[in-house]
Amino acid sequence: MFTPIKKFARALRAPSAEERELAYLNGSFDRIDLEYRQRQVDRGLFRSR
Repeated sequence: MFTPIKKFARALRAPSAEERELAYLNGSFDRIDLEYRQRQVDRGLFRSR
């Protein structure tokens, strides 16, 4: 009964910082780009200050 409501609520929810970081890292093209992105994430690119 509540399944459609849960799906709708999940679709409207904003992605968490961890989900945004993972999506950013998964978008890398090669090892060098991945390392650059990892440094950006380590510096707090997606974290609130």
